[in-house]
Amino acid sequence: MQFQAVKHILLDLDGTLTDPKQGIHACIYHAMQKQQQPLDPKLDIDWTIGPPLKQSFKILLNTEDDAVADQAVADYRERFSSIGLFENTVYEGVAKTLAWLQTQGYSVYLATSKPHVYAKRILEHFGLAQYFTYIYGSELTGERTDKAELIAYILQQQQLDAQQCLMVGDRKYDIWGAQAHQIRSVAVTYGYGSADELKQAQPDLYIAEFSQLIDLLD
Repeated sequence: MQFQAVKHILLDLDGTLTDPKQGIHACIYHAMQKQQQPLDPKLDIDWTIGPPLKQSFKILLNTEDDAVADQAVADYRERFSSIGLFENTVYEGVAKTLAWLQTQGYSVYLATSKPHVYAKRILEHFGLAQYFTYIYGSELTGERTDKAELIAYILQQQQLDAQQCLMVGDRKYDIWGAQAHQIRSVAVTYGYGSADELKQAQPDLYIAEFSQLIDLLD
């Protein structure tokens, strides 16, 4: 597949640029404890990394009650906003690759379902914000947590041609969000999407390291 026409790179955050597992898990345990439904520490909750948080809490709490899920999200953010967002690790090669994209003239946009107020702080904390043309995420109200809606918003706000865009992410939501707008997609295999999940989503290409983006685009 040829990527010569690509001018704009849309990037997921969790599981693509950084590994947020420690912080997200700790904050989910915190919220579930406050909901008086503590989780077994041995329970695999890696699947909560990527999809909208409210949706994950509905599953964990076995409820369709929006008010209950909203309170769990609030409990989660109580810890995440001051501690959890920095319990995070940048994947190898990310800063170098982002710097290369910048020097090559690509416009780079963050496209995360995480609230943009948190995403901006995370990127600034790790010295990555300087490489982004603009940082997009959801609202604290839950607006634009759906990746397709978020991408539509980015395309509209920046007046981007979808044919000149490339979406890079680790979960099916990233791939499906791109496909909803006929945007080419690259799945990273080191994140939190399983091999079966990504195969089902059918991205255009896979990369095993973030730095392999350079090989695709150069």
